Amino acid sequence: MKIKPSQKLLFGLISILLLSFSSCKVDSKVIPIVTDDDIVLKWPVYFPSPIYNFEENPRTKEGFLLGKKLFYDPILSRDNTISCGSCHQQFVAFAQADHKVSHGINNLLGVRNSPALFNLIWQKEFFFDGGSKHIELQPIGPITNPVEMDETIERVVYKLGQNAAYRSLFKSAFDSDSITSQLMLKAIVQFMGSLISANSRYDKYIQDPVNNPFNNDEKSGLALFEKKCANCHVPPLFTDNSYRNNGLDETFMDSGRFRITNINSDMGKFKVPSLRNIELTYPYMHDGRYETLEKVLNHYSSEIKQSATLDPVLTNGIALSITEKAQIIAFLKALTDKEFIKDVRFKE
Repeated sequence: MKIKPSQKLLFGLISILLLSFSSCKVDSKVIPIVTDDDIVLKWPVYFPSPIYNFEENPRTKEGFLLGKKLFYDPILSRDNTISCGSCHQQFVAFAQADHKVSHGINNLLGVRNSPALFNLIWQKEFFFDGGSKHIELQPIGPITNPVEMDETIERVVYKLGQNAAYRSLFKSAFDSDSITSQLMLKAIVQFMGSLISANSRYDKYIQDPVNNPFNNDEKSGLALFEKKCANCHVPPLFTDNSYRNNGLDETFMDSGRFRITNINSDMGKFKVPSLRNIELTYPYMHDGRYETLEKVLNHYSSEIKQSATLDPVLTNGIALSITEKAQIIAFLKALTDKEFIKDVRFKE
């Protein structure tokens, strides 16, 4: 049968379309190549020295990749359904998107909001109440928590030891024929300690304000922030890592820091979180009660609850007009590190 010119044109167009569709197919599980240079830790000169410096846990490409695999593997949970990455998602700065409290196995709910994970090597204590005093011990909390991962460290190590791929990875990372809890935790920290967020528009402005200027609202917001907020949220980390009662309640369903210290003056106090990436990490506060930054600022300006342990700087609240709130929020959004949340090195 003779093919008409119009038919040839049609067949040609169909072929081109088919080729286009096939070439556009995306493999969502493509693993990015990580080189030795990629794992070099970098931060601005105005950052303080880290508290954890990896002296006893030398970072390697193999250790980083093992730690990342463990971070995203639900094998760490009792029923193999929940990973660290389940509650700490990269696109929201390793917080949990739109969840008031953490969600664990069997859809169980925790009692606190999942904190964002970044700049961890500048922290000496972890969790909202400071219940963990070392970054290498921090993962034990969620792994063993009955409403989070509900597993024992012993069983995790056993499961890893039964996995040939993990045996090979541990051998490559630590030159060890046996998998131990210590090596597992060190590997996880090699990954989590690499989560450094220091490249927001604020950082670019601080380093080169001429070529990275703030607009008028952002400049005004920065000035207001320095005057009214920086007492607790100290730049450049935007936290002082202290524990404070910020006036959320008169009586406490969650005793906060008191749960750890059993000191009455710690009742209702929680760790001051970093405000970096705050635009992304809603809902806010330890129990996720506020959905928006506007509601957070309304709290500080007019909704402070009085109690015996209330931080003295909040006794009379923080006076803020509607315009000032908008300006502070404009500045806070400049703390979003878009490169951090898209960094392929940290992708699952």
